[in-house]
Amino acid sequence: MKKKYKIDVDCANCANKMEQAAKKTEGVKDAVVNFMALKMEVEFEEGYDHKEVMPRVLENCKKVEDDCEIFL
Repeated sequence: MKKKYKIDVDCANCANKMEQAAKKTEGVKDAVVNFMALKMEVEFEEGYDHKEVMPRVLENCKKVEDDCEIFL
């Protein structure tokens, strides 16, 4: 399953850090961040609930870019 989320991030480099952090989160099959559109598209691994995975994605993103936001 894929879902799109609105994000708030200051620069393209920060968006790239968020994308890499999201991809490393358990339950995430793939993630793509579009800095210009301020969107993140996340594809979840089968058997994982997006409502449980996304708080961990946000936590991991905040570790690399503490002032970013994902609107869940």
